[in-house]
Parts: sequence; C-alpha cells; structure tokens
Amino acid sequence: MAQDTPRHMAQNPGGVALGQRRFGRVNWLGLQTLARREITRFLVVWTQTLLAPMVTAALFLMIFNIAIGPGRGAVMGVPFIVFLAPGIMMMTVIQNAFANTSSSIVITKVQGNIVDTLMPPLSGFEILLGYLAGAVARGVLVALGIGTGLMLVLGVVPEHPLLVLLFVVLGALFLGGLGIVAGVFAEKFDQMAAITNFIVTPLAFLSGTFYSVDALPPVLRLLSHLNPVFYLIDGVRFGVIGTSDSSPVLGLVICSLSSLAICLLAWLMLRSGYRLKS
Repeated sequence: MAQDTPRHMAQNPGGVALGQRRFGRVNWLGLQTLARREITRFLVVWTQTLLAPMVTAALFLMIFNIAIGPGRGAVMGVPFIVFLAPGIMMMTVIQNAFANTSSSIVITKVQGNIVDTLMPPLSGFEILLGYLAGAVARGVLVALGIGTGLMLVLGVVPEHPLLVLLFVVLGALFLGGLGIVAGVFAEKFDQMAAITNFIVTPLAFLSGTFYSVDALPPVLRLLSHLNPVFYLIDGVRFGVIGTSDSSPVLGLVICSLSSLAICLLAWLMLRSGYRLKS
C-alpha cells in the first residue's frame, strides 16, 4: 500500500517541499532573492549609481587641485591632493550606501508595492540583510572604481588595502542601516531629501574629508570626534596613506559599535512594521 502523501507535498503540486530551501531559522532562498533584487536594482542603471559618483569624485579632486594649486603645503606628510583623495572616496561610498537603501524603501512605499517585500516569509533580520547586501555591494564597487582611478592617475597605492576594505564595508553598513531607518521613517520624497540635506550631508562634509581636524579649534575638534563618519574617513585615510588624526583601532571599535547600533534600530523597525504595515 502506497504511503500517504505528506500534507505539505499535497499542497504543492510541483513536488517540492515548501520549506526545503529554509535551513535552520534562515530563509536563505528569500534572503538571496531580496539581496539579488537590491543589487540588480542599481546595476541596471549603473551609469547613474556607479559611474556618476566616480565622475563626481574626480571632479571634486580636480576642482580642489585647481583652486588650491600644487603649491599647497603637505598635510600629514603627503601632498594635499593625496590627503584629500581617501576622504573623497569614503564620502562617496557612504552617500551611495545611504541612497541605495533609503531610495529603495521610499520608492516602494510611495508606489504602494512595499507589500511585495513584506508578504513573503521573510523575518525582519532577513529583510535587513537583504537591503544591506545592496548597500555594501554598491559601496564596495564605488570604492573599487575610485581607488583604481587614484592608482592610475595619482599613483596612490593603499598601504593597508585590507584595512581600507574593512572601513569601506563598515561605512556601507552604517550608512546603509541609517538609510533603512530614514526610508522607513520618511513618508514622502521631500522628507527623504530633508534627511539627506540636514543629516547625511553635514555628517559627511564636517568629518575631516577636506581638512585635518587637528587644525580645528578645541570645541569643533571635540564635535568632530563625536561624529562616527569622522572615524570612517580617518580609517580609510590611514589605510591609504598610513597616517591619520586618530587611532585606527579606536576607529574600528567606534565604527563597529555605531554600525551595530544603527542596524539594530533598523531591525527593530522592520520587525515591528513601523510605518510599513499601516
């Protein structure tokens, strides 16, 4: 006598168990699908999401080099343009990581298809990882493009390339997580623009990107050291030129804790469905 067909097989005519791609507590198939969607989303418009940031970074370097001139004295023992390059690279990375997650969520909320992300059997943690995968992939690709340009044009070869990669990933995680928080909180594009203009841009520009914070007055120097983005830029600068304003070990600790904290907040918002399910 033939064995009875299991209930989950009877409900699935294709003969594949509904949960067979779920190993342990993680829905790997769903997570992989969401991550692929987020990566494909920016790759199909690579001229806007990858090429344009690289061109903008090159223009920043060219304009500062023309405006200040080669006669500008050395900063941290290197020419000013070499000092400036790592900060420009990291600033571009974090801006694009933030844009990737925030725009993805806001667009789906405005268009009303956020349900396509919420309805599949994905936990808040799996959704978080899927969005962060896109942010990290975009940030790393932008960093690789700008870094290649720096080596070819300026002859700048990173002294600690693995450390540079680590800070780039931490920066993409931190701003990618912040982008998720901002995207969940914002209901309209103008709210998202306000968060970008009044929070993200000041964090990036007032973090030692264009100057050494040691040249600032004590109060401003203290405020700069309270900015997590400062340690991201300073860490990348150490990885590229070998010198920095602060200890890279301290930077790693602060950046890791900041990324963990913002990702935890993003997970709580995704898990509860705050401003997503109502």
